Amino acid sequence: MSGVVFRLEAWFSGHVQGVGFRYQTVQVAKGFYVCGFVKNLADGRVYLLVEGEEDEARSFLDAVNDELSSYIRDVEVQETSGEATCKTFEIAY
Repeated sequence: MSGVVFRLEAWFSGHVQGVGFRYQTVQVAKGFYVCGFVKNLADGRVYLLVEGEEDEARSFLDAVNDELSSYIRDVEVQETSGEATCKTFEIAY
């Protein structure tokens, strides 16, 4: 992806670390035309950055919420746009 893209950032809280949350998020991403990454944060939350077409990015976030709802207590979402920064979707460390 290149040029200006829609970007979603999400911060998930709950029982989201040590349960395969990042791995499952990468698996969900395989069904969408998006790129970005997911990573654990030191405060116990998981951070997600996703870029792509707006509808695709929103659908991906909805799918992550549906797939992993049993682990998520709360999610904070921020929407922006800008130059593409990624080509794949992966776990960041």
